Amino acid sequence: MQLHLFDDPLFQMHAERALALIGRGAAEYGECAATAAHIADGDRDAWHRAWTATAARVAAEAEASAAHGHRVSAADGFWRATTYYRVSYQPLFGAPVDPRLTESFKRERACFARHAALAERPVELVEIPFEGTSLPGCLCLPDGDRTLARPTVVAVDGYDANLHEMYGAHALPAVRRGYACLLVDGPGQGRALIEQGLHLRPDWESVLRPVMDYATARPEIDASRIAVTGWSLGGYLAPRGVSGDGRVAALVADPGQFDLVDAMRLPPELAGGLSDADPEELDAVLAPLTEDPIMRWRLVQRGLWVHGLDSLGEYLLAMDRFRLSGVAGRITCPTLVVANDEDPLAAQAQLLHDAVGGPKTLVRFGGDDGAGGHCEAWNRSLLDQRVFDWLDTILPGDTV
Repeated sequence: MQLHLFDDPLFQMHAERALALIGRGAAEYGECAATAAHIADGDRDAWHRAWTATAARVAAEAEASAAHGHRVSAADGFWRATTYYRVSYQPLFGAPVDPRLTESFKRERACFARHAALAERPVELVEIPFEGTSLPGCLCLPDGDRTLARPTVVAVDGYDANLHEMYGAHALPAVRRGYACLLVDGPGQGRALIEQGLHLRPDWESVLRPVMDYATARPEIDASRIAVTGWSLGGYLAPRGVSGDGRVAALVADPGQFDLVDAMRLPPELAGGLSDADPEELDAVLAPLTEDPIMRWRLVQRGLWVHGLDSLGEYLLAMDRFRLSGVAGRITCPTLVVANDEDPLAAQAQLLHDAVGGPKTLVRFGGDDGAGGHCEAWNRSLLDQRVFDWLDTILPGDTV
């Protein structure tokens, strides 16, 4: 059902990150198709060049609209340019960090800041104190009344997205319904990774705690009506964080995950466990997986950089620490666990659902609902409908 732009599976995967946000105004199919026409499969230099050129052109059009006082047109243009700059560096993900990636990310941030200043509803870029530094955040409100404390969604990011992408996926549907939405990039995500060098960690309770401290201190946020939602890897990170913070009133995990290493398609010789494994021996066992270009990008490029590691063996041992089996019972708030029949990362959704200690609901997607794929990318409207209708019953109040 996906719109096809490339035969190269890696390039198609990255292009779909833009295409899936068309419904949120974050991209246009024509701009994506015109960009793809300048890229040969596998040519990463051409990829970066073409997407950067499109982003720069769209941003220039937005600047011209802003200069003439056309606020809506300018906001829309900067929002699309934000997406195109982000897509431009995704195949370059990895260490040593390509300077083109850091430059494109810098321009992505600048375009989003321009959009935030012009957006129809308030979008405030914030800094959340964290372990001697700060994490980048974004507080989005349904209107300009800052005296009213709102029910709020705190969105937890995944592996290689950032708060700009979450703005389209989480904030826009939230504010339309009267919710506030606080977006944040934690260690290993977005600016925290690219500019601050903070790497991913399994103990997300240590990350969510200061985020909740910040959220509960904001007058625009009702501290008694805060839901935490996580998408992609956030389907592990959000539950792990909530397991250590009783202030959370509701949890959404999309997709629900459990013990991450147990869900990986590992070779049979590793079935006995990893406790005594030698990282160098694991390297040799995992090497065949990297022959697939998508797996190589996910494991060698993205995985090692995000975790701050040097080898696949170290990566696998690190992933063995990402477990919910010992803490899921401490999640006592109402929890919505998403299971998608067409998303491999949802394989452990039932395990998470069964282990949660409080009231819980399992919602399934896939098949004829058009919401198949990772995080319901091709029918976010249906996902939003089910999630926010559920939240309305858990956090009753001033919502639409």
